[in-house]
Amino acid sequence: MSSFELVYPANCRLGESPVWCALSAELLFVDITGQSLHRFSPASGTLATLRVEEDIGFVAPTRSGGFVAGLRSGVWLLDEHARKVRLLATNPGDERTLRFNDGAIDPCGRLIIGTIDQTRRAGRAGLYRLGADGLSEIASGLLTSNGAAFAPDGRTLYHSDTPRFVIYRRDYSAQTGSAGPAAVFARLDPDAPDRARPDGGAVDSAGNYWSALYEGSRVHCYDAQGRLLAAYPVPARIPTMPAFGGSDLKTIYLTTAMDADDGGGLYAMRVETAGVRPNSFDEEPFLP
Repeated sequence: MSSFELVYPANCRLGESPVWCALSAELLFVDITGQSLHRFSPASGTLATLRVEEDIGFVAPTRSGGFVAGLRSGVWLLDEHARKVRLLATNPGDERTLRFNDGAIDPCGRLIIGTIDQTRRAGRAGLYRLGADGLSEIASGLLTSNGAAFAPDGRTLYHSDTPRFVIYRRDYSAQTGSAGPAAVFARLDPDAPDRARPDGGAVDSAGNYWSALYEGSRVHCYDAQGRLLAAYPVPARIPTMPAFGGSDLKTIYLTTAMDADDGGGLYAMRVETAGVRPNSFDEEPFLP
């Protein structure tokens, strides 16, 4: 497999948030507006679907089992059946036009998660850190927070503002959870014919940042200095987020969104450089 190929026709309205779960050897991902959490087993080629009560923008495994999820109403702990167990943080804005979106877990088990301003114009979205001290704002004034990922050493945090065609990088301290000022890492051309813009992202073990280009039918790979190394075509118009998986972390899985009769499936491509093993959320500070 040297290019992205369809591995499962998941028919997601808005597929997102793929993450590899090594314990169960499966890929977790969500259908945001389809209000579903999917569990894909590469070994059997099967997909198990768990229904969620509301829009779900993000999911990741917790350290003791179950999931942490960014829903429209807030960040929740879910059990293994995707049932709500505990509310960890409420939506910081108006639920009618703002919901939780893309996120990542830092090396110490904190959640970095963004929101999306569904008005697409007010700039009310933000990027947040959720840890033992609660929900803290890292960045404000965003339209759609996406692309959250950490460099292999955990000292750089990447994130994007999709409608503004830009990917940022920030210095990050895993010890304290503090993030430095944003610097532009890469910028796409808003005047390009396809208006491809950066959605979800992932980092490999060499420190390269992989970005799914929404409506761009491709995935970009940048080096740690923001130089474009390669562009990989995708047989779907709306790729949304890559994630490294498989026992050797050398398979890039890619979620997509539905576009007329195209997309919504799960794609995959084998690569030579392994990804970074994903972190699990530390829920202990939130338990009674």
